[in-house]
Amino acid sequence: MPVEMMIRKLRLHSELPDENVEALRAVVTPVKNMPEDSLIVREGDLSTQCCVIMSGFAYRSKVSETGKRQILSFHIAGDIPDLQGLPLKRMDHDLTTLSPARLGFINHDALERIIESRPALARALWRETLLDAVLFRQWIVNLGTRSASGRMAYLIGELRQRLAAMGLVANEQFDFPITQSKLADALGLSVVHVNRVLQAFRTEGVLDFKRRVVTLRDLERIVELGGFESVEEDGGRA
Repeated sequence: MPVEMMIRKLRLHSELPDENVEALRAVVTPVKNMPEDSLIVREGDLSTQCCVIMSGFAYRSKVSETGKRQILSFHIAGDIPDLQGLPLKRMDHDLTTLSPARLGFINHDALERIIESRPALARALWRETLLDAVLFRQWIVNLGTRSASGRMAYLIGELRQRLAAMGLVANEQFDFPITQSKLADALGLSVVHVNRVLQAFRTEGVLDFKRRVVTLRDLERIVELGGFESVEEDGGRA
């Protein structure tokens, strides 16, 4: 079933009884296929449902008063990237597909009803939002303190860990369908600088990035350059 990636993600961090899992499955609407660069939710929209990424990638972003876009995070299969809209109700950023994606949607009213009587599920969803905040803090440190190569290495290292936890990395190779322009928006760099860093990584044998696929050739170097500290995938289960 397409919601299995979401269940797998929740169970990385939380113990969920089978009846809670079935209740959650029951409120996910049929999957919707969306093309690349489709707006899922716009900043300022009233949030009445949250989306579940079944396959593909999405990203959060904000646009400054000067028109410059900052990508805030990337999201993969299993993520519920706008879960914070359940208590906050109005979106403070855009959520957009990075690639063709399959999405399910959960109506807020239906989700509120099932978590009221299922505290384990409520805790699991709360924990996901807290882990999301951990990643945000790490991104802030990455953008504010590291060199261009360090920023790139951190991003690749974080993404590799999250994809591996979902079974989406094979032989240190994984899909990452992103343009250099969007990498620049995520890392606070120019496109020229992004290209220079990627070329240096290829020359040094650190990684290769072509046809929307990343191949890691020196994971230890990525960890060293990015100062990468993993978010424990099996920690804090309850």
